[in-house]
Amino acid sequence: MKRRAQNPFPGVTRVYDRHGKARWRFRKKGRPSAYIPGEYGSEEFRQAYLQAAKGDAAEVSVRQHQHGTFDWLIEHYKRTPRWKKLAQISQKNLGNEFDRFSREYGTRRLSTLRSEHVEAIIAKKADSPAAANRLLKLLRRLALFGIKKGLRADDPTVGAERYKENPDGFHTWTEDEIQKFEEHHGVDSKPVRALRLMLNTGAARQDVAALGWQNVKDGRISYRRKKTGGEVDLPILAELRDVLRALPAGRMLFLTHTGDRPYKATSFGNWFHDQCVVAGLPHCSSHGLRKAGATRLADAGATELEIMAFLGHRTPDEARTYVKKFNRKRLGDTGMEKVARAKSEQGLSNRVQRLDIRRRKALKQKEN
Repeated sequence: MKRRAQNPFPGVTRVYDRHGKARWRFRKKGRPSAYIPGEYGSEEFRQAYLQAAKGDAAEVSVRQHQHGTFDWLIEHYKRTPRWKKLAQISQKNLGNEFDRFSREYGTRRLSTLRSEHVEAIIAKKADSPAAANRLLKLLRRLALFGIKKGLRADDPTVGAERYKENPDGFHTWTEDEIQKFEEHHGVDSKPVRALRLMLNTGAARQDVAALGWQNVKDGRISYRRKKTGGEVDLPILAELRDVLRALPAGRMLFLTHTGDRPYKATSFGNWFHDQCVVAGLPHCSSHGLRKAGATRLADAGATELEIMAFLGHRTPDEARTYVKKFNRKRLGDTGMEKVARAKSEQGLSNRVQRLDIRRRKALKQKEN
């Protein structure tokens, strides 16, 4: 049997772009992907391949993009200290947004972008206001960076209005929904274990997928948030202890695929939403449990700093939202209690007055 010739450039494959043009793409685990310029096997190709193999994919990709295009701008942005300071998960999410934008508008030039173009671009996402607003934010990011690069003097996104979206974002689980989920799956199930982990630790999907006994010590659970780098250190409450007690002491991950394979953030989020759907809660999500946990704290009278510590944030800005909601609810309750008390006192006064009238009438009749 004839053996297949070994690829002299491991990780390089031929792909075709949307125009049908053949291109060479480098992809290797642990290295940024990149398109390799030049003719296959040429000196230019070899040098670009060596750079990509070393992890300098940004240097490779910039060469192939025309100056001033959005593709050129995005690749230069990825070389800035601001980009390099982003957490890995933030780089991944923003990188995915860049890729989606680049597929449709990458070859266009920032210098030709006008305000009406901006409005037309985000209008394509009008059915999803949150997505439209993220796209506007991305355009503004690129426009401001382009100004720094001298591609234009003004920001074409100025005046473009954000779409109105749900101010509360992801749905916050109610206590009834939590109970319904647990009753459907059963307390000893993996879905309930996942729910209680997020609800009692404030962990996001990328954080909870990495939690294990290595995060537990002296009755406390601690971890560092992947998105913000914030540290979380909390006591383990009884309801969480109950679902962890049965797990082996040496278990490095509390939640895994079949075969003890670790979850990725996206795959865990998709799996957990499936569990919500089968429990009759399609509007619920993993992120909503972080909010439910923060709401529990606020309802118990926790301060902004205490909620901030639970969420793993560096500032109390978001925690302030939960405290304000609780205060508004509490003030509403106390206000209505005052109204009820006033009504009660007024009713008592009226009854006394009516009794006084009857008493005077009775006395008058007796005198007669």
